[in-house]
Amino acid sequence: MQIEDYNSKLPSAINRIIDEKGLKQRAVAQKANLSPRELNAMLNGRKIIKPCDVVAISQALGVKPGDLFKEFDLLE
Repeated sequence: MQIEDYNSKLPSAINRIIDEKGLKQRAVAQKANLSPRELNAMLNGRKIIKPCDVVAISQALGVKPGDLFKEFDLLE
């Protein structure tokens, strides 16, 4: 699987969790040590989400990194 494949699907998973938990992007960005602009760029496909970003964002969301991939069958 190419990194582009992950980056086309990850924003949807991240946004869904943000919405489900009633969080604000700004708060998630702060917890993930990202600027709000950086996180927004990732979630809108303007910036590649690197593996270290996946870890930081998942921790900020209170989920395991693998949980972001499971819903799109990226781990199968």
